[in-house]
Amino acid sequence: MQNITKAHSIRTIEKIIDETPTVRTLVISDSNLENVLPGQFAMVWIPGVNEIPMSIMITEEKGKVAFTVRKRGISSSAFYELKIGQQIGIRGPYGNTFDIKDGKIALVGGGTGLVPLMRLAKFSKPNNEIIILMGSKNKEEVFFENLANRILKEKKHEVIVTTEDGSYGEKGFVTDVLAKLVETTKFNAIYTCGPEIMMHKIVQLANSKGIFVQASIERMMKCGIGICGSCCMDDVLVCHDGTVFDGKFLAQSKEFGHSHRTKSGMIQNY
Repeated sequence: MQNITKAHSIRTIEKIIDETPTVRTLVISDSNLENVLPGQFAMVWIPGVNEIPMSIMITEEKGKVAFTVRKRGISSSAFYELKIGQQIGIRGPYGNTFDIKDGKIALVGGGTGLVPLMRLAKFSKPNNEIIILMGSKNKEEVFFENLANRILKEKKHEVIVTTEDGSYGEKGFVTDVLAKLVETTKFNAIYTCGPEIMMHKIVQLANSKGIFVQASIERMMKCGIGICGSCCMDDVLVCHDGTVFDGKFLAQSKEFGHSHRTKSGMIQNY
């Protein structure tokens, strides 16, 4: 259910986890967000800087949630640099959720795109057999591997890590590993989040094999509630109609995997 209020809940950073040299997880207390559905997001206000959409990361502590951020642009870098004791504003949750199917499922994530997939793993069904594919550039940038194993310790699962340089796990891209897996493994569904070019290949692969697939899409978001139109993709608003879309819709999209909009609304090709 969407929360359309504009008011922020002010929360204090209580703990910071350095996941990699460029990725941190910032932990706060927020029982209202603790059980949000996988795929939902919050608008996070960094005082004096900006408000940005963030997937809501699970934690292993009751009453706590977290946000995992990669140091990249102005806003994400400002969020990354926050210290314990500093405050942020939260509004939400917003967005829809993944449709978790029965049986064997694959979760395919790249970088911080793993965040909603970790929540999906936690919310997965008792009869799910899960394969998680994690893509990173190199060994230093691998994170959530141990967490995934702890979340799924009571379920049949496998965690496969890929690195582009081969410094850890399997060498190559998660898309290459998935392409091999679908030739020998019957999946009931595939879920993905990460760089759009990666997701585009995964959706194409799943569609070609007749496998149900959903992807969590990232777009420029300013309001989070479907008013400003900044996150439009084709004829939908990603914040309001998504962020999760299925393979049937994405196969017909003229923008998914091809272009996105900048802060000014200009269309930019990938």
